[in-house]
Amino acid sequence: MLNFLPAPLIAILSFCFYTLNTVFWVIPIVVFSLLKAIIPLSFFQKVLSYLLDLMASNWVAINTLNQKLFTKMNLQITGLEGLNKRDWYLVLANHQSWVDILVLQRILHGEIPFLKFFLKKELIYVPILGLAWWALDFPFMKRYSQAFLKKNPHLRGKDLETTRKACEKFKHKPVSVMSFIEGTRFTQVKHGKQNSPYNHLLKPKAGGVAFVLDAMGEYLTTIVDVTIYYPDGIPSFGDFLCGRVKNVHIEIHTQKISHELNGDYANDRAHKIAFQKWLMQFWHDKDVRLDKMQQTAKSIER
Repeated sequence: MLNFLPAPLIAILSFCFYTLNTVFWVIPIVVFSLLKAIIPLSFFQKVLSYLLDLMASNWVAINTLNQKLFTKMNLQITGLEGLNKRDWYLVLANHQSWVDILVLQRILHGEIPFLKFFLKKELIYVPILGLAWWALDFPFMKRYSQAFLKKNPHLRGKDLETTRKACEKFKHKPVSVMSFIEGTRFTQVKHGKQNSPYNHLLKPKAGGVAFVLDAMGEYLTTIVDVTIYYPDGIPSFGDFLCGRVKNVHIEIHTQKISHELNGDYANDRAHKIAFQKWLMQFWHDKDVRLDKMQQTAKSIER
């Protein structure tokens, strides 16, 4: 443990280690993904897919070692029991910080198949990481607003088609599809602008999750509901690099995906209303859970 070092030095060293680890794995990941693209042999592509996920898994494992080396972070986790690497999962979590991603990768590594995040299309341009995400078949989503679709009706349904194509790659081996259904990180400013009915959450966006279930409903079996709480306040990525994130509480709950959650969200109004009702209740339960986690942390402080 090197957490005794000054925070600025910890930030520099850990950032350098993250960068070196990422560059080290990105190169073979990109090379193997290009081979996978140009050699259209089914068996060969399946083998390469497993190798690519193994490389990505090693990247996460070394990132975790980096965290343990520079950060004395106390992770309180409940609910990991019963997860395995042979199932298809839909992972849903609240989103407060870039740190969420590192926490999720760390706690779920080796417990479920490698996490594939649904990302905004613009994130493909992030240096180094954008290339790695592309090579690892992370689905990049382009969502159109209702106002845009009114002006361009020929593009209606295009976002669902894109989601389906992205998910096609996940049907041949177990995968964990990850989605932050708030669509953006929580801040009090965003919370106020939305007039969110939840105390700790932004309003959930039903479309993305519904599209994933529509595209992969026959394969996805279980929802992994992850609730992340930072008792010392929501950290920035800079706080994380400096080793200032001391405590993270995580609760994991699972539920089987019922047939009622699968349907034509875009065109079946009855299904759309029912799905939104289910999601609102799902999100309300998470908000209540965060309330309890906050109260428990405060009582311990006293």
